[in-house]
Amino acid sequence: MLPLDTIIELKDCQIWQQDHLVLTNVSLSVGKGEFMYLVGKVGSGKTSLIKTLNAQLPLKEGKGIVAGYDLSRIKKKEVPFLRRKLGIVFQDFQLLTDRPVNDNLEFVLRATGWKNKNDIKARIGEVLEKTGLHLKGYKMPHQLSGGEQQRVVIGRALLNDPDIILADEPTGNLDPETSEGIIRLLKDISATGRAVIIATHNYTIIKRFPARTIKCSDGKLIEMKMDEEIELEQL
Repeated sequence: MLPLDTIIELKDCQIWQQDHLVLTNVSLSVGKGEFMYLVGKVGSGKTSLIKTLNAQLPLKEGKGIVAGYDLSRIKKKEVPFLRRKLGIVFQDFQLLTDRPVNDNLEFVLRATGWKNKNDIKARIGEVLEKTGLHLKGYKMPHQLSGGEQQRVVIGRALLNDPDIILADEPTGNLDPETSEGIIRLLKDISATGRAVIIATHNYTIIKRFPARTIKCSDGKLIEMKMDEEIELEQL
């Protein structure tokens, strides 16, 4: 099997949250189409790492290439172009509650430069079909279940055909059965060639859908062995 093309490459990076150093000597390589978990206790650096990958936090030390962009040299005007190559999935959905699903998605497309009405309608239809929501576009967010709302968020993340999906606790507010459906969807997305990184505390999901797992612990990134038992209390 040929090695995967690398889409994320971090080497000797220091990850800062304002003036607090949270992770040191971070080296990480992620290939296109790779599906992986990022685990660790609250405050261990998972979210700070994700925020560094999307240039929300600056990379002050080390070398970081994400989707072709050099994080240590990226200009402010380039950040929106990097973020079009990234799809972000939040635990708390962050949907616009005053408008239906279709309008939530249209808002994102127009904000990222889409202008043609027919193209916008077609793209919304494609992502709703992919996420199993093709009959729910007219509904308001409050009319959807938690799992359906998270599927809208994943659809929103897919709108600009990103190379990478960063999912920060995507099953945090969902019941076990719904959580499984969300992880299956994210695995399907990775099978289309997109890298998917899931920051999670959900031990059950990791056991149910084993994959490469990176742990944030004591200021370091540690690659877990595939057959290594991950104790729930350590997550």
